[in-house]
Amino acid sequence: MTVHTTDMGARTDALADALQVDGRFTSPRIRDALHAVPRHLFAPTRGWYAADGPGPRHSIDRDADPSGWWDAVYSDGSIVTQAADGAGDPAGGVAEATSSLSSPGVVVAFLELLDVRPGHRILEIGTGTGWTAALLTALGAYVTTVEIDSGLALTAHETLVMAGFDPHVIAADGTLGAPDHAPFDGVHVTCGVDRIPYTWVEQTRPGGRLVVPWMPEYGEGHKAVLTVTGDGRASGRLAGGADYMVLRAQRSTLWTPDDITDAEETATRLDPGEVTGSHGADVAVTAALPDVMGAPRTRDGVVELELADTAATSWARVRQGEGEHRVWQAGPRRLWDEVADAYTRWVEWGRPAQTTFGLTVGPDRQVVWRDDPSNIITL
Repeated sequence: MTVHTTDMGARTDALADALQVDGRFTSPRIRDALHAVPRHLFAPTRGWYAADGPGPRHSIDRDADPSGWWDAVYSDGSIVTQAADGAGDPAGGVAEATSSLSSPGVVVAFLELLDVRPGHRILEIGTGTGWTAALLTALGAYVTTVEIDSGLALTAHETLVMAGFDPHVIAADGTLGAPDHAPFDGVHVTCGVDRIPYTWVEQTRPGGRLVVPWMPEYGEGHKAVLTVTGDGRASGRLAGGADYMVLRAQRSTLWTPDDITDAEETATRLDPGEVTGSHGADVAVTAALPDVMGAPRTRDGVVELELADTAATSWARVRQGEGEHRVWQAGPRRLWDEVADAYTRWVEWGRPAQTTFGLTVGPDRQVVWRDDPSNIITL
């Protein structure tokens, strides 16, 4: 199937129009960058497509179904390009996705937050397919992009050259940044992180900006926009939700046993669905309990909240019921009780929204604050 330049321009405009209406970006420079970097050049021949938000999830294959492939590439959805660190089929939709061509809406939202200006020196963490590095270059930045997977880095470099872009691609551990190319005017991160490496702050000039998918162990992820200060720290507010694959060095697995007969069983009137229903509450809980992992699950059509500590000593499960909800807890800690206390404090604060919270990253620690950086709510 041949797609002419005018077709690609129309597809890009239609996608950009939809993203603007949805509030993902406002800058005309980003629209120009989307035109300058055709997304199909960075898309895999085969992959697993997932709409951003509710919508279809299915395999795509340019050879078997070219029309469906083009429609997926120029719509707001991610396309898995690697599964199980290369051991799985990226078009299978079964193995864990470990690299993807990110959803356009997610990408442009972070680009707008970064506010790239011509001549800026940008460090990108997580090259992936190279599409975002190309967009940053099209925005006028001098880009250094770091990818831990050498195979992905090589493929991205080859694709970028073919597409006419020349960011500096490094195959290395992104947590180390790129000290030989510092200082940077901004850092753009394309993978989720719990603890933001201080090296990224060190390698950014004062006044420079970091945009990071902050994805703590508990709850949903958040867009963090941090500005580097003169005292060697970076601080800023949260700016919406984020859902990215986690930095390889920070991957963890939430585990609770199938057999819960030996756990302590109690009841609660606090609905686990309500506890996990707000980004603001998620921040308050993770600030108080940074070593607790938690995520809602659905078992037999019923919502459950599963909890475990990172030390693997304690776990809990809370299952929605009629009126009362069942609680199972085991280990030296009572994790549901701790989460419930943190959630109750958030309610007492007046249920502050996600955007009232922020992060400060320094050489010694990372803290969460509410309303103002001086109002630290985590130790």
